[in-house]
Amino acid sequence: MTRRVRRKVAKKGKDDAVSLSYLEIEVEDLGLERNGDVDWTSLPDDTVIQLFSCLNYRDRASLSSTCKTWRVLGASQCLWSSLDLRAHKFDTATATSLASRCMYLQKLRFRGAESADAIIHLQAKNLREISGDYCRKITDATLSVIVARHEALESLQLGPDFCERITGDAIKAIALCCPKLKKLRLSGIKDVYADAINALAKHCPTLVDIGFLDCLNVDEAALENVSSVRFLSVAGTSNMKWDVVSHLWHKLPKLIGLDVSRTDIGSAAISRLLSSSLTLKVLCALNCPVLEEETSISTTKTNGKLLLALFSDIFRELSSLFAETSNKGRNMFLDWRCSKNKDKNLNEIMTWLEWILSHTLLRTAESNPQGLDNFWLKQGAALLLSLMQSSQEDVQERAATGLATFVVIDDENASIDRGRAEAVMRDGGIRLLLNLAKSWHEGLQSEAAKALANLSVNANVAKAVAEEGGINILAALARSMNRLVAEEAAGGLWNLSVGEEHKAAIAEAGGVKALVDLIFKWSSGGDGVLERAAGALANLAADDKCSMEVAIVGGVHALVMLARNCKFEGVQEQAARALANLASHGDSNSNNAAVGQEVGALEALVQLTRSPHEGVRQEAAGALWNLSFDDRNREAIAAAGGVEALVTLAQSCSNASPGLQERAAGALWGLSVSEANSIAIGREGGVAPLIALARSDAEDVHETAAGALWNLAFNHSNALRIVEEGGVPALVHLCSSSLSKMARFMAALALAYMFDGSRIDEFAPMSSSSESTSKSVSLDGARRMALKHIEAFIRTFSNPQAFAAAAASSAPAALAQVTEKARIQEAGHLRCSGAEIGRFVSMLRNSSSILKACAAFALLQFTIPGGRHAVHHASLMQGGGAARVLRAAAAAATSPIEAKIFARIVLRNLEHHHQVEPSI
Repeated sequence: MTRRVRRKVAKKGKDDAVSLSYLEIEVEDLGLERNGDVDWTSLPDDTVIQLFSCLNYRDRASLSSTCKTWRVLGASQCLWSSLDLRAHKFDTATATSLASRCMYLQKLRFRGAESADAIIHLQAKNLREISGDYCRKITDATLSVIVARHEALESLQLGPDFCERITGDAIKAIALCCPKLKKLRLSGIKDVYADAINALAKHCPTLVDIGFLDCLNVDEAALENVSSVRFLSVAGTSNMKWDVVSHLWHKLPKLIGLDVSRTDIGSAAISRLLSSSLTLKVLCALNCPVLEEETSISTTKTNGKLLLALFSDIFRELSSLFAETSNKGRNMFLDWRCSKNKDKNLNEIMTWLEWILSHTLLRTAESNPQGLDNFWLKQGAALLLSLMQSSQEDVQERAATGLATFVVIDDENASIDRGRAEAVMRDGGIRLLLNLAKSWHEGLQSEAAKALANLSVNANVAKAVAEEGGINILAALARSMNRLVAEEAAGGLWNLSVGEEHKAAIAEAGGVKALVDLIFKWSSGGDGVLERAAGALANLAADDKCSMEVAIVGGVHALVMLARNCKFEGVQEQAARALANLASHGDSNSNNAAVGQEVGALEALVQLTRSPHEGVRQEAAGALWNLSFDDRNREAIAAAGGVEALVTLAQSCSNASPGLQERAAGALWGLSVSEANSIAIGREGGVAPLIALARSDAEDVHETAAGALWNLAFNHSNALRIVEEGGVPALVHLCSSSLSKMARFMAALALAYMFDGSRIDEFAPMSSSSESTSKSVSLDGARRMALKHIEAFIRTFSNPQAFAAAAASSAPAALAQVTEKARIQEAGHLRCSGAEIGRFVSMLRNSSSILKACAAFALLQFTIPGGRHAVHHASLMQGGGAARVLRAAAAAATSPIEAKIFARIVLRNLEHHHQVEPSI
């Protein structure tokens, strides 16, 4: 039972934070040999500083404390001019410990409200740039204190999520405290009122770049007063009065670039702005539905100004900014970056365009509006790939996130758009993403790994990722100390591990151990990384060799730990699925027994069958089903309350998915191999729900329900319960109508067990004479119905001409022709006990010709050469003296021709197995 699912693309917590290990990744990639001790302290100072620059602040501070020389070098001003805190837990204590190094800190990136509160403790009075994301909980008070302590601030950016608790009062504080401010970009402010904007106009004379993005209200008229502004973005902002805008903003004396993307602006306002502004050069209006619905916009005169919209050729429009346009096109951004252009205005425009395009494309991808397929295929994918090569790290990150997002069309089912994914691949996106993933910047590592993970849902892209060396890169990233990086890398390995051809490569790259180590590393507080790691291990465990690797590196213990302790349903589901796949390889390895012997494993899985989440119940039942193939596990599951739990599960899943129904019945089937468990299942009320499941529309459920009822019917008390609960009509229906040959076969065997000459009525409770007569009539009717359909079932596997030829001759060819017609392939996987084989042998003596034929037919299925357990069954029959009974059945004049021929074939099979058994 090998099941695989792809990773779900789910949203995760925004304030999660952790730590890096670029050295670990790079050292392993380089494969440096260590033939002797290295005196790292003897390295040249500039080399040490270069190495320090590749570390996150925690590792840098840690190494600085190792010796006096490194302490001095570790405090070098050049190492602490920029600090990215987003991937780490940054609180007041950490900030205080770093304060002595941050005297000259100029650029700071942070994540979340706790980090914002701690910034002032860095005592970095020379800060020039602050950029924060996931700022929903940041308040006016926090932001006011930050700007009050950093009067030299030139750039402040908060977003892209909404700053819900920040108001215009905080904007006034920014204006009053930061007179050198040049760039202000804020997302999701509810009300940017006139006083706040006028304060900026009055106190920030060098403010050239303003972005009020996704705001609810912005005072349009007040923005006319910010005469210094050169670049203005109100992308995504609602409730704009465009008539006011078009009559006022063209008066802004220095306005070069205007971004109104994702708003409800119309063609009239666009035309007026383009025609009236003397300075405007670029107007970006991407994804503006009202504008795009107006057919007249295509004839709008731009007066030499650029209008960037979904209906325009963006690359061609941007190329017109350059004097030389012949070699631009889709390489336009790259050509500009590589050129030695000294036009300051052009460079400012291009830098701003990179930022606003990356922001708008990401927001558009997140909302996934209908009707943009053509845009994404012809321009959007190429734009994102171009922006991924920007020199601005935040632009690169957003572009990579945009690639991860725009391909997804269904988060819940992890479905991606094939055309978009392959467009990224065709344009060289895989190599670009892998290069980003190898960067020492953790933010780029994380977002690139996320994009690779999502794109790899497509099999063609997954193949390209593997061929480009992506498996080794992702396996290395999975060992990162940064949880966000490790989580996305684990997601990439999860999706790649869906392909059978990638499993061995993941194991060879050390991916199995990296995934197991992730579980131990983030065993608490890391639901996202745990789900992805367990999901990848589940896929890998479906492969026999990889499953052994999982066990060798401690995967059984890790997965059981998750099943026992984790409360997040996604982790529980994937851990149970991984354990199910580990136990699915039968006799090929010892993992089935190993899982059962792990302390608390069976108890945890039994408990998970009671989960409120169907996916968890399904995978837990599947794991118990696979584990029940081991004799010791079977009894241990029952001792852990598995019988009661699984009967309850079967009783509750009549309206559940076919997958849950199949596994619930399958687990009961596995447990019922034991006679004691079979009796317990009947006593706990397991017969009725199995009969109900036998009536399912799904043939997979037919097989497991029929198999369980077959095992239960071996016991006479259960056989009576099956009759009393209306099981005969259900089994008759399966026997005659199921599309599954295996289900029909097992239904026939269950009916044969019930009426093989043992009088069911002898096991019924004593009752009055009239009740006894009625019961007898009912049982007789059920018997006749059962025998009729057993006979009809067997005849569907008979060929009169082949039977006649076999009766006239014992030639192997004649018997082989009958065997081929009668073979049920799946029946070779069934493993019967000595008691069950003995029951069928005894049935050969039954007075009913139909039951004789059924018994011979069953023994044929169990002994056909090549069957998984054929040698085992042959050994049981030879040890029990079955050959004599078979010869008698084959020679008896009263035996039906089917019984005779099938018995002869079984005898031949026994001879075959007797010959080959010593060599097996």
